[in-house]
Amino acid sequence: MKVRISDGATEEEASAIAGALAERFGDDVEVFVGDADEPAAVEEAPEDATAETPADAGEVAAAVEDELGPTDREDALWTEIEEILEGGPEKYKDRLSEQGKLFVRDRIDLWFGDDGMLFEDGKFAEFDNEDQIPADGLITGAADFEGRDVHFMANDFTVKAGSMAGKGVEKFLRMQQRALKTAKPVLYLMDSSGGRIDQQTGFFANREGIGKYYYNHSMLSGRVPQVCVLYGPCIAGAAYTPVFADFTVMVEGMSAMAIASPRMVKMVTGEDISMQDLGGAHVHAEESGSADLVAEDEEHARELVADLVSYLPNNSDEKPPKTEGTPPKKSPKGIDEVIPQEPNRGYDIRDLIDRVVDADSFFELQPDYGAEIVTGYARIDGRTVGIVANNPAQRAGAIFPDAAEKAAEFIWKSDAFNVPLLYLADTPGFMAGSGVEKDAILEKGKKMIYATSSATVPKQCVVVRKAYGAGIYAMSGPAYDPESTIALPSGEIAIMGPEAAINAVYANKLNDIDDPEERAEREAELREEYREDIDVHRMASEVVIDEIVPPSTLREELENRFAFYETVEKDLPDKKHGTVI
Repeated sequence: MKVRISDGATEEEASAIAGALAERFGDDVEVFVGDADEPAAVEEAPEDATAETPADAGEVAAAVEDELGPTDREDALWTEIEEILEGGPEKYKDRLSEQGKLFVRDRIDLWFGDDGMLFEDGKFAEFDNEDQIPADGLITGAADFEGRDVHFMANDFTVKAGSMAGKGVEKFLRMQQRALKTAKPVLYLMDSSGGRIDQQTGFFANREGIGKYYYNHSMLSGRVPQVCVLYGPCIAGAAYTPVFADFTVMVEGMSAMAIASPRMVKMVTGEDISMQDLGGAHVHAEESGSADLVAEDEEHARELVADLVSYLPNNSDEKPPKTEGTPPKKSPKGIDEVIPQEPNRGYDIRDLIDRVVDADSFFELQPDYGAEIVTGYARIDGRTVGIVANNPAQRAGAIFPDAAEKAAEFIWKSDAFNVPLLYLADTPGFMAGSGVEKDAILEKGKKMIYATSSATVPKQCVVVRKAYGAGIYAMSGPAYDPESTIALPSGEIAIMGPEAAINAVYANKLNDIDDPEERAEREAELREEYREDIDVHRMASEVVIDEIVPPSTLREELENRFAFYETVEKDLPDKKHGTVI
């Protein structure tokens, strides 16, 4: 029997081990120390020795094996790994703290903890390069995030400003392609200045180059949740990943994204503008709608994403996670008082939402964009629902182009990941006027109606107050295959509101009345007659809607309806796809 023990053992220790093994196993034993070619001790088997059983032999062999340890070869590899983990030059790391940013490896520790990163791929990318570009400036791998497995990538801004080149692009593409196979969510932790222009022939237009990022984004879209967090100025090609992602978080004062840098913008257009004014968090959260959420700092960004993914399944084959239900934060008994009697009086729809959903479960998305519609995820008795709600506190709840686009995208994403939808309708309809026509109200309104029409998840429509014009269509009214259309006693459904209708139909007759008091009295009578026609009691009488419910029971009503229709299956017509995007 030949046994090798760890380097550093003495001859006396080798001799003792040899004697013990020869005695126990009844065999001649040679003990080698470290990498030595000659044995340090030799012991012959005693004449009266009896060999142990194979099980015992295995135990002793394991005990001896425990004495073994890494050689210089492994030590050298650890040294190489430690150098890679240090990232780029120290001077660039020093700049991170000035910008309030973490070094990428510290960022990964923040996200996944000490043991959360399961493995890394491509750590040795560009290892042989004469330049100092560890991991080619891009880290990819898999991790445990909030109890679920995810794929991830993270730019190292200390390595050529997080720019992308051949090996890093290859790593990014492999990560995406593996996500397609595993059907696990993807996290993009972005901080990149774009592609390395001086190396573009190796990755720009190639079949497996940087352009394939966005092909893979498209293939992953609707299959697994893709979440992107921006930690710096993401320019040109790097700016497409956040807009392709399902959900994008920017960090205030730190993040930015734009099709070109301020320097390039000035060169092309002559416009002199800062990075934040060009594409900072406020631009994309309030004006473009490309950012779903804005975080205060790196820690807050992680908290937001942790909350977000708690509402989503791992992929399109699964249902959203369910939790233990909790009562609403505010009593449902106050719902009727929250809703003003006057159809044109404003109020914040969130006051109603707080009385319907589980306490503190409403997670709003894009709160500063298209504010006439509120979108977000919540739980009703522990079940995840996506909420699309008109907000009369903003421009009377009329649907403007930005709000329509925001709602359409939210409905589309929710349907992709099997999240049931709750529509809370209180709107005078789509806004009219030359301004909104130029802003494509018809096109964007079409997208909202299309998304509502195509959604196959369970849908519940609540007519809270007014539902005028095409607003009742966009908000999943009776014609749009909701599982239920229910109304509160304050509800009204009509082509238009009483004031506009009376003016449209009776303008000439009213103008023929000379006495102002008589004209006003007649106009009030006509409005009341019209209001009777559009009242939800008339709609319920004609079975246009399913039910009028007492406001204080709305929470319970929705609990029961979402539970009952939880397993409903709906199919779309057999076709390749629709033509509305």
